[in-house]
Amino acid sequence: MTKTLTKAPFKADHVGSFLRTEPIKEARKAFANGEIDKAALKAVEDKEIEKLVQTEIEVGLKSITDGEFRRSYWHLDFLAGLKGVELFEAEYINNFKGSQPKNNAIKIVDKIEFHNHYMLEHFKFLKDAVEKYGDGSQVAKFSIPSPNMLFTRIQGDEYYNGDTEQFYHDTVVAYQKAIQAFYDAGCRYLQLDDTSWIDFVSEERIKAVVEKLGMDVQDIIDTRVRCLNDAISQKPDDMLITMHICRGNFRSTFITSGGYHTISDAIFANLNVDGLFLEYDDNRSGDFEPLKGFTRGDLTVVLGLITSKFPDLEDSNRIKDRIKEASQYIPLENLALSPQCGFASTEEGNVLTEEDQWNKIKHVIEIANDIWGTI
Repeated sequence: MTKTLTKAPFKADHVGSFLRTEPIKEARKAFANGEIDKAALKAVEDKEIEKLVQTEIEVGLKSITDGEFRRSYWHLDFLAGLKGVELFEAEYINNFKGSQPKNNAIKIVDKIEFHNHYMLEHFKFLKDAVEKYGDGSQVAKFSIPSPNMLFTRIQGDEYYNGDTEQFYHDTVVAYQKAIQAFYDAGCRYLQLDDTSWIDFVSEERIKAVVEKLGMDVQDIIDTRVRCLNDAISQKPDDMLITMHICRGNFRSTFITSGGYHTISDAIFANLNVDGLFLEYDDNRSGDFEPLKGFTRGDLTVVLGLITSKFPDLEDSNRIKDRIKEASQYIPLENLALSPQCGFASTEEGNVLTEEDQWNKIKHVIEIANDIWGTI
């Protein structure tokens, strides 16, 4: 592993998505209305992503993303790019506590496979931009949904006709190929976003998933651990893979509340990821007691203590006190700081301004520098 990668996740890190700029919004609207073609849209995206990369570097971030500027959703765009998976408009049931996202979903229409995914080009563009504008200390970070976001969202799909083992096998193999393909494209910092774990943060959610699947709760948890571990089992040694967990993030709203107690052993001791990004920006995320499940000295736990949902800056001393509290369970050198989620999990974005967004990022960096001396 290179010297740069041993530092990641960085002491001041972030989940990945940023508010879409006005030129991006206007171009995507024009494309949807048939006023510009795909090449014209890409030209605007390219320009805005280069500007974003420069801003990330200027404020002091070391993990650099493309802000997910080319996506509508944090997960559906990638999943629909897998062979055998198709995007469609579903009858919508709103899970968020307030705003309602678009009613898009995915379905399986053929065998799931990874083949020449279009997002490989997205990563290559990002990597080139980081090399062009950076000084060599930055790393191009790319985020894709966890395999659990496919395997758990469409269980019982008609194509596989209840053959869960084949469905599982094809999902895992597709992700193994995806990880290798991103590595071959130059990716050394890959993040798997996984909201499936919110099934276990409250008694209500646990009851619902147990009734739906007809399985013991521990068996369900073990299956999700196995799915992710099998998917990353063949990753190259010098590739860093992290996982991000949140409880929903759309227009500054959320899906559910609850702590990590039920999944503490699963995520801290049994997952073979290099880092965990955890939502901890308010009381909805519970206390730090589940951190006692931490057993791995090579794991970095990134505490999402800064909210991406609202513009007000958290009290720095309060954040430092919370990090000190967390260090009772996890050594300080194994902790890091970030916002709890991205600023725009969907293209609509959270309810704050671009200036607010960058103030949040600077806040993370300043606090991390005070605690660890370097990010």
